[in-house]
Amino acid sequence: MSVSNSVGMEKPSSSPDLASVLRWYIDAGVDETIGDEPVNRYAAQAAQPAPALQPVATVATPTPITIPRSPVPAVAAAPQSSASSAHLAQACKTLDELRVAVESYDGCALKTFATRTVFADGNPKARVMVIGEAPGEDEDRQGKPFVGVSGKLLDRMLGSVGLDRATNAYITNIVFWRPPGNRKPTAEEIVLCMPFVQRHIELLDPALLLLVGGPSASTILANPQGITKLRGKWFDYESPGLPRPVPVMATFHPAYLLRSPQQKRFAWRDLLMFRQKYDSLTPV
Repeated sequence: MSVSNSVGMEKPSSSPDLASVLRWYIDAGVDETIGDEPVNRYAAQAAQPAPALQPVATVATPTPITIPRSPVPAVAAAPQSSASSAHLAQACKTLDELRVAVESYDGCALKTFATRTVFADGNPKARVMVIGEAPGEDEDRQGKPFVGVSGKLLDRMLGSVGLDRATNAYITNIVFWRPPGNRKPTAEEIVLCMPFVQRHIELLDPALLLLVGGPSASTILANPQGITKLRGKWFDYESPGLPRPVPVMATFHPAYLLRSPQQKRFAWRDLLMFRQKYDSLTPV
């Protein structure tokens, strides 16, 4: 350890010789001398002036750099708007014209990913119009709505109350192209297709509408409630191109019933009510 000659310890009171003093320091642990006089280093630090503060350089705020957006890929582009789909739909006077208009429409990006346009299936003179959600893989391949596993269940559901697409039922969806991965159609995609759907209903002029699934029901009825609250009730659908309001009922989608078979009893009740309404109609 290092220490000044004065380490705060009292020297022996006698007057020993130099060797005795050195021996006493060594025994006390002093092995190095650094000065002849004691130094109060705290006082020395206080006497030193505080270093002057250097001015802080002002850092200029960098000017924001605007990064131009990359061009939107052609796949996502919408060359036609919902307004143009409304214009095309209103110009159609027959179901055949509407089919051609839908098949030629490029305003919905879903068409880019789809194999075929899925317009409708069934008897165009039917009094019952069934509207689902969107085509699936089988529908995309065949170009017809409800032809896969859920479509077969729908046929059995309709058949249980005396309805079928060959004679008295006409089937379509609220969008005409399969969403990638069978996902639900987005609100934008539905909006783009709705003018065609509305005109579709007007041109068919059905006596009854059956909506299968939540997206179809909430869209056609303009009601945000879920299918469990909308099903099993009667509503009226009105449109400028219809001579009268059309009674509407919603029920569960067949795909949902395949996943939740315990709900089939509620769908059966809906179909019985639907059939009773159908039987009460004045024959055409």
